[in-house]
Amino acid sequence: MSDVYTFERGHLPLLISVPHAGTQVPQAIFRRFTSAAQALPDTDWHVDKLYAFARELGASMIVANYSRYIVDLNRSRDSRPLYTSDPTSPVCPTHTFGGEPIYGTGEEPAADEITERIVEYWEPYHSRLAAELERLRAEHGFALLWDAHSVGSEVPGLFAGVLPEFNFGTRDDRSCPRALAELLLERVTREGKYGAVLNGRFKGGYITHSYGHPARRCYAIQLELARRVYMDERPSTPVLDPSKLESAARTIRGLLECALSRLSVDG
Repeated sequence: MSDVYTFERGHLPLLISVPHAGTQVPQAIFRRFTSAAQALPDTDWHVDKLYAFARELGASMIVANYSRYIVDLNRSRDSRPLYTSDPTSPVCPTHTFGGEPIYGTGEEPAADEITERIVEYWEPYHSRLAAELERLRAEHGFALLWDAHSVGSEVPGLFAGVLPEFNFGTRDDRSCPRALAELLLERVTREGKYGAVLNGRFKGGYITHSYGHPARRCYAIQLELARRVYMDERPSTPVLDPSKLESAARTIRGLLECALSRLSVDG
């Protein structure tokens, strides 16, 4: 088993992907980081804990163990921009979302190192992800990929203002039928506890784009969750709030069950 990711197989046609919660960094690379980057501020803190119900639910789950600063699993291997009108960070980022350099002067990875990281970290994750989705689709007739992320409620380097709590992305309906996504959006807003938006600032990244193919009965939805939903995000390393986490996990589990129920009829 590769240490690049942690994987657990379930029995439902559902795969939860957590590509940005990893915090491991090889020491030889960590020493090249600036002090700001060594705090790993752009980590999707504790998202794996938020989805701890996956085993009980019966979902398959893959969680990256290494930091997105080593390689960003939600970017293409050639760093192609996610959106034509909006440049995005490369597969091996050199700046934090706050605009600070990740590496000291002259310590950025060269092309050959980037290639090595893609082979060592990026390829194993995506190989497992693709294989599991194909297994689920073959066994159940359809598969749902839920790409799980979190983000600071306010990140001036990325967007203005404060994010809604639930940010669903389906690549503008290309990775998932709009009717299903709107059903999930309505479920959140009807509950009245959280705000939600579909294909707003976050429309889904490389994973959603690459694996969501409704015509092949493989569906992908990205959820970018504002950190305030399940933690105290004020410290440099955000702290879990157990009561908030329990409430958020209950809502997310309900969304997943709703999506599976709808797809089992329509998929």
